[in-house]
Amino acid sequence: MKAFVHANGELKYTDIQEPVANKGEVIVSLKTAGVNRRDTMIPTRRGDVEESLILGSDGAGVIESLGEGVTGWNVGDEVIINPALRWYEESDAPSKTFDILGMPDNGTFAEKIAISAEQLEEKPKYLSWNEAATVALAGLTGYRALVTKGQIQKDQTVFIPGAGSGVATFLIQFAKKSGARVIVTSRSELKRQQAIDLGADVALDTNSDWPAELKNECVDLVIESVGRATFNRSLEVLKQGGRIVVFGATTEDTVELNLREFFYGQYTLLGTTMGSREELRDMLSFITEHEIHPVIDSIVPLEKATEAFAKLGESVQFGKIVLQISQ
Repeated sequence: MKAFVHANGELKYTDIQEPVANKGEVIVSLKTAGVNRRDTMIPTRRGDVEESLILGSDGAGVIESLGEGVTGWNVGDEVIINPALRWYEESDAPSKTFDILGMPDNGTFAEKIAISAEQLEEKPKYLSWNEAATVALAGLTGYRALVTKGQIQKDQTVFIPGAGSGVATFLIQFAKKSGARVIVTSRSELKRQQAIDLGADVALDTNSDWPAELKNECVDLVIESVGRATFNRSLEVLKQGGRIVVFGATTEDTVELNLREFFYGQYTLLGTTMGSREELRDMLSFITEHEIHPVIDSIVPLEKATEAFAKLGESVQFGKIVLQISQ
């Protein structure tokens, strides 16, 4: 079968052996896969490792066969892949057995995948295959950050730096459907307008004076994923006693923090990544109830995955990039 892999320090679209379902596993024939920033970072983390690894965390497809002992699923069922491995119940943090699909396990950038039946969820019927491929990782990450950790409430205000990421486009929609006011930022005038069209109430230029622009706003919650470039600027606009939730660091990981200002401000700082199966199911129920559609930036054939990686690396997308695997 065809797959997009990393091996010997290189990315390539190639032929590999078809997977076999072990006990408790199923074979899913994949139709689409979502591209995440994590995928673009794995080649650097692996370096020159010789062994081939199929990249990809998100995917959607049809069950082709069942391994020994699998119940509750049938051949032909339409499913999405849960990339949060072995994290079932909502908890403050996952156990040490938790991992994310796509490293060290083979991922979704292939025609087929063998995966535990515990990692499958029914594809929401109203979603297209392209949409279904993008909802698990970004949607789950955003839902846990906003709802579980951020405890967003109706009539509160949430501030989201970086309007164009896949998670941000989910956050905007989740927050609006929760009755919150949404403020975002972007360097791009086009992305700011796209964020407004999606439901954001205010879209600021990243280079503007945020405290001055938001002097009449009361920001209850900040969802941060940019890192050093915006962390302290975000803290400046957060109300005293407010909450800041961090799930990523697309710029530098290390930030300088004035502890005295922080504790005088009575702020709460929370970290999060991904989420549990329980939260994924809550998120899927939420998007189905509100008929929320993932924002699709572009669709690229699997064989041209390097083009998708390049676009994501330049941060020019608005929403998710999808790899088309089969019709």
